Amino acid sequence: MLVFSWSLVALLLTSSSCAEEEVAATEEDTSRELSVGALLERANRDRTPDIDEPTLIGGDIAIKSWADRNADPCTTSGCLWGKWSDGKVYIPYYIASHFSSREQAIITRGLESFSSVSCIRFRPYQNGDRDWLSIESRNGCYSYVGRLGGGQTVSLSHQGCLYHSTVQHELLHALGFNHEQTRSDRDNHIQVYWENIMDGMDYNFYKIDTLNQGTPYDYNSVMQYEKYAFSKNNLPTMMPIPNSNVSFGQATQMSKNDIDRLNRLYKC
Repeated sequence: MLVFSWSLVALLLTSSSCAEEEVAATEEDTSRELSVGALLERANRDRTPDIDEPTLIGGDIAIKSWADRNADPCTTSGCLWGKWSDGKVYIPYYIASHFSSREQAIITRGLESFSSVSCIRFRPYQNGDRDWLSIESRNGCYSYVGRLGGGQTVSLSHQGCLYHSTVQHELLHALGFNHEQTRSDRDNHIQVYWENIMDGMDYNFYKIDTLNQGTPYDYNSVMQYEKYAFSKNNLPTMMPIPNSNVSFGQATQMSKNDIDRLNRLYKC
């Protein structure tokens, strides 16, 4: 009877593992079909934040107070992460233990993707670190913009946030970048259809005095949302100009321009 019991347990564990792998495969297949903007909107659509979680603007940008909703910390001092004497920018991080090994691998891959294209080096948190990223599964996908000081949360929820594109997107926020559609020169490249935006959500399209690093507007940026973002009637809220047929908001990873402006911002 004992042998039979252990065999049954082993069978159940194997079945559970296979089921988890099937779910993971399904999520990965879905991510190949969805842009980062669509993934973020889906993950945050019905978000119910805990009392200790921040207000979000732009879908996934955390702010300390409502007064900060139109501010760009990187236009002032203190936003950037510091550079060391070897020319590298080391950013400590801590990955919460509630992530599975597979989820940790996705996060780690996103962290490591910066080292091959820039001077950014994410490294595990060590005692004595004053500033660091605390990567947790909270309610939805979100990050603050730039370095705040101390530990700051980057939320990558188990429910819909654990994809390479969303990890890169949130880390770029933490490095100091806003969404592409809020760029100061947005109106030269994107027409916003205010009448199609959800009531009370128009502030998500307000322009910010962004640091564009001398790079062109990038329709393929991993920071560009897709045309139906925050739509209340299934009509576009954004369209490219002057050519409305240009594809945009479909990125699944950092573009060349994303990488260029990152390197310019941090003088890599």
